[in-house]
Order: sequence, then structure tokens, then C-alpha cells
Amino acid sequence: MARHNRDGEGTDQHGAEYTISYQPDWLRQIKISRTLSGTQRQSTKTLFRNPATCAERSPGKRVRTGVRSKDGKIDFEITIVDKAQQIDQIVVTSRAADGKGDITFTIDGALPGPGDLGRARRRRRRGR
Repeated sequence: MARHNRDGEGTDQHGAEYTISYQPDWLRQIKISRTLSGTQRQSTKTLFRNPATCAERSPGKRVRTGVRSKDGKIDFEITIVDKAQQIDQIVVTSRAADGKGDITFTIDGALPGPGDLGRARRRRRRGR
């Protein structure tokens, strides 16, 4: 049985604070990317990283993650039914509140299970 969501916090490139609601046995990290206005360049930062190194239990059939900015400019929740537990990544793109560029949240899941920790580390080193 999946466990209840946990709450975490993070800060973006501009110092804005976010609250993250995440499943402790699925979420690995959330990165935030901003398109810089007037250019094609991007700025990317890890917004939140799950403090757990591996899952204690199966994440269940539903993947739920929420991101909310404390200033109220971003507030969304994603729920995906993943019966086969194959979802590794979710990407959400939004226009910036100031109208200058886009904000992309890359939600990386697939937190390794207790017996898979060594295998997951090797996989990441190979460029995944």
C-alpha cells in the first residue's frame, strides 16, 4: 500500500519559494527551467530532491505530485494512473506570470526500490 504524500520546500533561480507535495516512494527530484527573456538560453535549477535514497514500499497505482509557489503564481497538482509503474518523468510547462518566457518543471520519479539501489546508481552514471 502506498504511503501518504509528504511536503517539501524549494527555491527557484529568482529566490521564489515553493511547496512540493510528493509521494515519498516515487519522486526522486524536481527541476525548474526558465527560458530567459529575449534569448533562447535556459536557466535550470534543482527545485527539490527527495531526501530518501530509495523507496520503502511500492509507490502504488497513482502518482501524485503538487507544486505550489508561496506567492501564488504557480499552483498545480498532477495525478497519473500508472498501474504498470512505468512512468519515469513528467514535464509541465507554463508561461511565466510576468509574461517573459516559459517555466518548465521536470518531475523525475522512479525512485529505486530497496534492492535496486546499486543498479539505479550504475544506470545514472551511464548517462540516463
